[in-house]
Amino acid sequence: MPTSPAPAAATLPDRLLEAADRALRALFAPASATRPAPGPAAGPLDDGQRRAAAQLMRVNHAGEMAAQGLYHGQALAARDPQLRAHLLAAGQEEADHLAWCRTRLSELGDRPSHLDPLWYAGSLALGVVAGVLGDRTSLGFIAETERQVERHLDDHLQRLPAADERSRAILTQMRSDEIVHGQQARDAGGLELPAPVRSLMRATSRLMTTTASHF
Repeated sequence: MPTSPAPAAATLPDRLLEAADRALRALFAPASATRPAPGPAAGPLDDGQRRAAAQLMRVNHAGEMAAQGLYHGQALAARDPQLRAHLLAAGQEEADHLAWCRTRLSELGDRPSHLDPLWYAGSLALGVVAGVLGDRTSLGFIAETERQVERHLDDHLQRLPAADERSRAILTQMRSDEIVHGQQARDAGGLELPAPVRSLMRATSRLMTTTASHF
């Protein structure tokens, strides 16, 4: 977590308006990255490789849409202005991931999940709940989420077609960023979540990834 001076606290109406603006941008405006997409220019893939890569990248795009909702919800409910600023900064890195996945889907001639608004809204609600439970619980939720995302990306890196160097570079950078976010949350005092909560998070993630891969 950064140690710069905490920004001034915003009023609740201001925070609600900002949250609404972030939600509209996430759902309806093309994601824009502050960093260039990793990896070499996209090379040729055969039809089977293209379909396999596109299905995985659609799932990752859905996951990044959910990450946007999660960070936005936690920032809305955060009590510490410095934590809120940190959550929004991490959310911007997740927005880079979202843009990279969307770009790669376009390169593969495919589309995002039709259920992206659902992933965002559900994660936004979860983020608000985590934030209301307290900043250390919210940080613990981030740490566990990023731990599970790291495992998910490890699986996708193994399943990607070997020829798809572009997608591999994107997922590798995403994995590095997620590890940093999780460690920052633990270093800032994030609580270890109870085992039943961790299990529920894994089950919810499996449901989302399975659904997003087809819809």
